[in-house]
Amino acid sequence: MNSQDEHNGEEVGRETEAGEVHSHEQAREGEDDSGTGEAQGAGGLHGDEDVPADGEAGPEELGQDPLVELAAERDRLKDQHLRLAADFDNYRKRTEDRLRQGWDRAQADLVSRLLDPLDDLLRVTALEPENKSSVDSIVEGVDLVERKFFRVLGDAGVEVVDPAGETFDPNTMEAMMRVPTEAEEDDDTVAMVFQRGYTLRGVLIRPARVSVFKSD
Repeated sequence: MNSQDEHNGEEVGRETEAGEVHSHEQAREGEDDSGTGEAQGAGGLHGDEDVPADGEAGPEELGQDPLVELAAERDRLKDQHLRLAADFDNYRKRTEDRLRQGWDRAQADLVSRLLDPLDDLLRVTALEPENKSSVDSIVEGVDLVERKFFRVLGDAGVEVVDPAGETFDPNTMEAMMRVPTEAEEDDDTVAMVFQRGYTLRGVLIRPARVSVFKSD
């Protein structure tokens, strides 16, 4: 009986020691697991600093340098400006050329209209006044040429400024001399026309040269 009790006591002691050893091993494993968790947590914190959040672009995804983009935009606008300037210069040259051609055609048309009166004048000057009838023919021919000439000018838009007896107008007349007068109603009135003036479609070509009455 005593041997059996001693044997049972030894087995209980060994089981107790084994339980304590197992408890110490579980405690160490818990500490290891805790350390691993802390390391992973720290690693997670450091990883969050390096990895950009969702929806944010990293430095490599931001594209080109803003200065490079501004330089490219500047070059594009400069090229566009040069093209527009060249187009406008070509348009200006074409417009000037068309205006010059139109003016040349207008002058040629006017000269062609004056050729007929000029031919008539040449025929009149070719006559020899041998008698009175010849002189009358010359005068009549000159009068005909004058009427034809002014008809051509009128068709071209030319108007005659012949202000005899009218009030002096400095916009269309040039006073060459003053003529004293005692009548106040004649003051600033054209006394004589030395040379008639002309306008073309309202534009003064030559002012009429006149003398003007002035009361003392």
